[in-house]
Amino acid sequence: MKRKLFRPNLADHGPGPYLADIARQARQNGCFRRTLWTGCHMQLTLMCIPAGDDIGLEVHHVDQYIRIEKGRGIALVGTDPRQLKKHRIGEGEAILVPAGVWHNILNTSDCPLKLTSLYAPPEHPPGTVHATQQIAEAAEGHYE
Repeated sequence: MKRKLFRPNLADHGPGPYLADIARQARQNGCFRRTLWTGCHMQLTLMCIPAGDDIGLEVHHVDQYIRIEKGRGIALVGTDPRQLKKHRIGEGEAILVPAGVWHNILNTSDCPLKLTSLYAPPEHPPGTVHATQQIAEAAEGHYE
C-alpha cells in the first residue's frame, strides 16, 4: 500500500485502508476537531486544544479512546458530571472512556494540546472539520 502524505485540506481518508504517521499528523493539526478516517465501525479524529482551554464536558453513546500526542493536561471522568475524578495525563498516555461516562480534557500546557481520539462507532459525520470549539459546539447532536 502506498503511504499517503498528510494534506491539511483533505479531511477524511476513510473508509478504505490508510497508513500514516498519526502522531505527526495530530501534532500538525491546528483545528479543534478534524476527522482523519471514518469507517463503518470506528472513526479517528485529531484535536487541538488551546493552552488553558478544554474540550468541554461531554458524554457519548459510543466508546472513546483519547491519546495525548503533545502537551499535558487533566482528564476528568465519571458517571456523575458533578463528581468527576481527576487524572494527570501527558504525551504518549491514553484514556479509554466507555459510552455513558462523562469526561473532559483540560489543557494545562503553555502550548496547544494535540490529541487523537477514536470513536467506536463513529461519532461525527465523515469529513467533519471544526476549526474552533465554538463551531464544534454549534454542530453537536447532528449525527447518530
